[in-house]
Amino acid sequence: MVGAAAVLVAGKAAGWLSTGAVTTVVVGVAAPGAAGVAAPVVAAKPLLGNGFEPAQIYRARSAGVVTVVAYFDSGAAADATAGQGSGFVVNAQGVILTSAHVITTAGQQSVPGRAQPASTVYVEFADGDRVSAKVVGYDLFDDVGVIRVDPAQHTLDPVPLGDSSRVVVGQPVAAIGSPFGNADSLSVGVISAIRRSIPSLTTRYNLVDAIQTDAPINHGNSGGPLLDARGRVIGIDAQIRSTGSSSGFEGVGFAVPIDSARHSLQQLLATGTVRYAYVGITSEDLTPAIAAKFGYAAKRGALIDLVTPGSAGARAGLVAGTREAVFQGQAVKTGGDAIVAIAGIPVTNAEDVVRIVSERLLPGQTVPFTVVRGSRRRVVTVRLAVRPAG
Repeated sequence: MVGAAAVLVAGKAAGWLSTGAVTTVVVGVAAPGAAGVAAPVVAAKPLLGNGFEPAQIYRARSAGVVTVVAYFDSGAAADATAGQGSGFVVNAQGVILTSAHVITTAGQQSVPGRAQPASTVYVEFADGDRVSAKVVGYDLFDDVGVIRVDPAQHTLDPVPLGDSSRVVVGQPVAAIGSPFGNADSLSVGVISAIRRSIPSLTTRYNLVDAIQTDAPINHGNSGGPLLDARGRVIGIDAQIRSTGSSSGFEGVGFAVPIDSARHSLQQLLATGTVRYAYVGITSEDLTPAIAAKFGYAAKRGALIDLVTPGSAGARAGLVAGTREAVFQGQAVKTGGDAIVAIAGIPVTNAEDVVRIVSERLLPGQTVPFTVVRGSRRRVVTVRLAVRPAG
């Protein structure tokens, strides 16, 4: 089995379906951290040096990377069906980060967003020793899972968390995990792109801000760390993109940014669940050419395609487009609101709507949406709801 948020207000940026075959391995939209919850303390220090030395990274971090074995049957007999992925130790208290689809049935069923946790989970360390683990919680929107082991059962080597907001295209990275069950495997590459919006394996909402890499990621790598030159985790290995019936790695892999995963981790440790804000709209990019063609008084923003009946956006009076047109080979829905700012934060495309609502705002907040209706600009106040499962 393979190891492997977003429409809280999604748009084409948070498109519903994938156009290519996606194979497990995982990632996401970040949820805000729980108020007053401190980030997990990690004792490990960044590696010294200015160059990229894969051998040094492996020596220093491989002991903190684990293989996660999850059983979904009633028992965990030797012949029972098990799923396998990767994970890494976060702190000396036994907290381990992995992917949600590694420790749940998410991604294995026809109804996205509904998942059951594994009945039994084991963690296998680099030395081959295996101990029992407990599922603390999981965030299906961000495809992040948290498990815990008893620190008295095995020596723990925490891996330090980095800062994914500083990731740049072209920087070298290393991935450590258990592809196809081959534990403690190292692969290297570079960051190919950042801020990708990709279909989720675990919900109908897209994952935004995913990190794309050409470092080989395969089945079983899901949940493992993507590390920078100083041995800090900048992402959780998540998905691979393949073509046709191929399920192998073809140079396009994705990781959930660690900043998003950290937000999920904090809430899961505090409450066992993660809550995302939700508006209830879908949108598409407003570009300068579209604005000029259809008379919008803004060059960039997010055109509202759909407002879900009864949603926060509907109650606030946001207006969806009513006229469909084809312009420069693209389908465009006009006649509705174009969002140009949320809570004073500029919106330049549909992904910004998802990013701002999911990463910066909380359910229950009342937030001003600055919109353009044709040639007029106005402010619509939206009381954000909780993103529904799915």
